[in-house]
Amino acid sequence: MIKINLLPVRAAKKKETAVQQASIFGGGVLLVCLITLTFYLIVRMQISNTKDEITTANNVLAELKKKIGKLEELKSLKEQVKKKLDVLDLLRKNKSGPAQRLATLSDITPEKLWLTAYSESGEQIKLSGLAFNEELIASFMKNLEASIDYMSVELVVTEQNETAGTKLKKFDITCKLEPPKISATPTASGSPQQPAKSATSQK
Repeated sequence: MIKINLLPVRAAKKKETAVQQASIFGGGVLLVCLITLTFYLIVRMQISNTKDEITTANNVLAELKKKIGKLEELKSLKEQVKKKLDVLDLLRKNKSGPAQRLATLSDITPEKLWLTAYSESGEQIKLSGLAFNEELIASFMKNLEASIDYMSVELVVTEQNETAGTKLKKFDITCKLEPPKISATPTASGSPQQPAKSATSQK
């Protein structure tokens, strides 16, 4: 009877099986490492892109803040210029208003009547002066009432006064500033309607 020794064959198969298992395990580990590395690179790339986007957004935000700051500065400058223009306009009005009223007084003051004082307090005007007689004072008051600058003319006091040996009438007059005229509005007939000047009794 022939005997065959199978031990070397079994050992070779076991060795071959072990090598295959080691190869499979090594390949699995390598595959896992590759997948992990790929995932890491992808995440790293996403983080880098996100950082770049954040940097870009911060730069845009900084530019917007600069523009907003310039707009606020321009707005502030515009307000300052407007305030200065308002002040200049007010000064111009205050300068032209009294000058015009004094010019009106100079035009309507009769001869032999002299103004010695003129004061304004809001809309209230106070005039003081000297005249040869009461008729001149009455004529001056009528001229005031008819002017475009004054209204509600009243004689406060008149008394005899002697200056350099000449007897004169000393007087104090109060009146009000005429308000700005309202633009004429057309009536039903088509002709403009003029605002009426208020009549005030004279003393």
